[in-house]
Amino acid sequence: MIERLAETIRTAASKGEALYVRGGDTKRFYGHAVEAQPLDVRSYSGVVDYEPSELVITVRAGTPLEEVERTLAERNQMLAFEPPRFAPGGTIGGAVASGLSGPRRQAVGAVRDFVLGVRMLDGRGNDLRFGGRVMKNVAGYDVSRLMAGALGTLGVLTEISLKVLPRPAAEATLRFEMPEAVAIQTINTWLARPLPISASAWQDGELLVRLSGARVAVESACARLGGERVDDAEDYWRSVRDHTAAFFRTDEPLWRVSVPSTAKPLELPGAQFIEWGGALRWLVTEADARTVRAAAEARGGHATLFRGGDGQTPVFHPLPPVAMDIHRRLKREFDPHGILNPGRMYKEL
Repeated sequence: MIERLAETIRTAASKGEALYVRGGDTKRFYGHAVEAQPLDVRSYSGVVDYEPSELVITVRAGTPLEEVERTLAERNQMLAFEPPRFAPGGTIGGAVASGLSGPRRQAVGAVRDFVLGVRMLDGRGNDLRFGGRVMKNVAGYDVSRLMAGALGTLGVLTEISLKVLPRPAAEATLRFEMPEAVAIQTINTWLARPLPISASAWQDGELLVRLSGARVAVESACARLGGERVDDAEDYWRSVRDHTAAFFRTDEPLWRVSVPSTAKPLELPGAQFIEWGGALRWLVTEADARTVRAAAEARGGHATLFRGGDGQTPVFHPLPPVAMDIHRRLKREFDPHGILNPGRMYKEL
């Protein structure tokens, strides 16, 4: 299978024909559209190696995300970054290539923090390996983590080694009523304390906080924080992760604004949903891109047009010249013919 994928890449490179690298295609909306011959990796699937005692799993990129999570759940373990799935059929390769993380990201880190190593095909069809299957395996530039969030523009992921974590023994969710500015200040105050907070979400004057860990620690934290206990909260956090909550079901442009967690409110028109202790602010608005991005920059962050828009507005925040030059050099090194998902992230790449 690897050689068949490699041959397809080599043939496309020789003809100068672009390829649209995809798995389950559940995130096609994310980034700029790519009009090219599909290169589907779903047939290259399966668990290569799983060592529960070492908290490491190696899987082929086309493996369905649900299969990976089911395998881990049998040993009471999980993908701690809670990869979102926006439709059935998503793959582990797509989860890593998109670089998207769910509600638990504020407590454990992003998807790239769990990537230990990758096997991939570059734009010449070369079969490359980076990193490994243990935590300390990198000296110098960590290329394997570079693939997290690259959206297939640098190479075709074929195998991925990931760190996994045990599932928490207990979880509880508390609800509090408070305005946006107070919620941002409050959650950051709590995050500075030794509390087992694993997720937070604010919308329309309500702050929800998830606590995860040992049962004694969770119950102790509940007693300290107060608030209203939320029953059946697992469904709520799943709806936040997968964007099935009512807030995300919109035809208006949806912006993903990343700022320091303590940044003041955006003060933009539209509806807002705040995650990650204030560091991730979802915004549904008809405000133009310049206005949204200026507000993000003023608070030390950046804004991504996550979904919707006119098809012409740049999806990702414009890069400074130095950063764009680095992107161009990486693209030239890994994909010298420019055939892998061209323009998916930035139209000039």
